[in-house]
Amino acid sequence: MKINKYNSIVFALLFGFGLSSQAQTKQWTLEECVRYALENNITIKLTELDVQNAVIDKKGALGSYLPTVNGSASHSWNIGLNQDVTTGLLRNQTTQYSSVGINAGVDIYKGLQNQNTYRRAKLSIIASQYQLVKMQEDISLNVASAFLQILSNKEDLKVKKEQLAIDEKRYARSEEMVNAGTIPRGDLFDLKATVATDKQNITVSENNLLISKLSLAQLLQLKEFADFDVADDTEVKDENNIMAQTPIDIYNKAKETRTELKLAQTNLEIAEKNVAIARGAYQPTLSGFYSFTTRASYSDVVTGVTPNLTNPTSQIGFVEGTNQAVLENNFTPVLGAPQPIFDQFSDNKGHSFGLQLSVPIFNGFSVKNNVERSKVNLEKSKIDLEQKSLDLQRNVYTAFTDAKGALNTYESSTITLEARQQAYNYAKEKYDVGLMNSFDFTQAQTLLTNAQSDVIRTKYDYMFKIKILEFYFGIPIVPIITK
Repeated sequence: MKINKYNSIVFALLFGFGLSSQAQTKQWTLEECVRYALENNITIKLTELDVQNAVIDKKGALGSYLPTVNGSASHSWNIGLNQDVTTGLLRNQTTQYSSVGINAGVDIYKGLQNQNTYRRAKLSIIASQYQLVKMQEDISLNVASAFLQILSNKEDLKVKKEQLAIDEKRYARSEEMVNAGTIPRGDLFDLKATVATDKQNITVSENNLLISKLSLAQLLQLKEFADFDVADDTEVKDENNIMAQTPIDIYNKAKETRTELKLAQTNLEIAEKNVAIARGAYQPTLSGFYSFTTRASYSDVVTGVTPNLTNPTSQIGFVEGTNQAVLENNFTPVLGAPQPIFDQFSDNKGHSFGLQLSVPIFNGFSVKNNVERSKVNLEKSKIDLEQKSLDLQRNVYTAFTDAKGALNTYESSTITLEARQQAYNYAKEKYDVGLMNSFDFTQAQTLLTNAQSDVIRTKYDYMFKIKILEFYFGIPIVPIITK
């Protein structure tokens, strides 16, 4: 008991500190929680990045229409056995060369693959935006569920505290009655156990409330959530009169507004473009190209010749019949410095351009397999769209049935609570005059507490079921604006 008292004191101090600053603590409404989650939830941020990737892919698909242009430049040293430009002989020497080039190419016809890739990229942006909206809708529902769970736990804790206050008063009164000899002392032990049980239930309820607040704070990505709290809104109401709609009306509306159907339809269109892209590989491709090159050398060049005075002639043959020698004059080349680099670049430039046609003949069945694979994926997308439609119909009818059942359960639990309250009041009157023992009175009190808990549980269950039904009818918790 001493340990329990110590824990209770510490717990009370911690929560007392929070309550002391409650005037400065913000109490979040459901709409504020949803909006904050839509702006800060990590999962939504990751999905937004997927949208950005889709936009980048579209830019890449658009770039396939444009020509490719690449420039190149090199400078090389040749060290070792190289041809001497003055003598034409091989000898060990070091030479340097520089070269510059530009290459360009453009697709003229590619089986309409570029066009279909660009159209697929635009559809992928739409699909990623639908995926983002779907993620925002799912987070909104999760936030609403966590929000209502906090309200339920707060009301449950309030009931538990009220019950403890009543039992403590009964215990004090029973002590007086025992001292006066009106009731036996054994009844006082039962009440003491009841008060202890009430305190234990309060501890459990406080823990449940703290955990539910933590869950919602994590959905909102709040870094500081020690003083996090939500505004009390315990009114049960169907503002949009959604229960007046029929399931078939809600389903027809859902088919027009539900994001998962739009996403599945877009994925089907993307699969159709994939088939067209794969088939485009069967067709010939025509491309144009252009190349420009130029070069420069840093070696000495021959600028002229002079007669070789040391060895003026060389025999190159003889006359048949007379054997007279055939001579030629020998010359010595005159070397000079190389031309300026830019002059060499201007003199040595060259151009090359043309068209290239590629006709697929046999490629190891790769194109055929790609086409067949894309057709299979197309069929899967068709089946997925059909399945999404069936799931939507089942979910709408289930949600309507659940909401209707939750309403009936809530109304029944309310009637039960009224009856249990009257039975408790009657039992209290009998107990106060000594016509009922403490055991029977505690049973009546337990039934009342259970009835109060049922009303709280069924009320917030009904509120959440209404939110789900409105969700399928196209009524968001807060308007979702795509970026």
